[in-house]
Amino acid sequence: MRITIVAVGQRQPVWADQAVADYLERLPAELKVEVKPVKSEPRSNNASTTRLLGAEAVRIRAAIPSGSTLVALDERGKDWTTLQFAEQLRRWRDEAQDVAFAIGGADGLDHTVKAGSGFLLRLSSMTLPHALVRVVLAEQLYRAWSVLSGHPYHRG
Repeated sequence: MRITIVAVGQRQPVWADQAVADYLERLPAELKVEVKPVKSEPRSNNASTTRLLGAEAVRIRAAIPSGSTLVALDERGKDWTTLQFAEQLRRWRDEAQDVAFAIGGADGLDHTVKAGSGFLLRLSSMTLPHALVRVVLAEQLYRAWSVLSGHPYHRG
């Protein structure tokens, strides 16, 4: 099973990159996770948000491996518990389904990315900084794996 995290924004704080790397390095070899940062569209006074999101959507779609189930992270998405997330991860794993998570930029994700996704997922009811979203997603992937494997990391 391959998991791809496609995230708008190429530069993240060092602490965030280190935290993501730490969680992903803990995962077993059979759960391959790759982070693919994509360039955010430069913001300017005369550019509409629709145009900016559309340009980012093209880059996001290009970074998603063919055949992957797309999960768009969005504030209006489903609010899964860790155990529900682990169960979904189990289904994807058992079906040998590759998965791509899309993390939008400052203005979120284009409506076409959300409409083309298999799932809309909310990580929190609070607004999170983009760097932290990557960390939370990486940690939850590790936690879900720990639930499925009986590892003591998750003591829920």
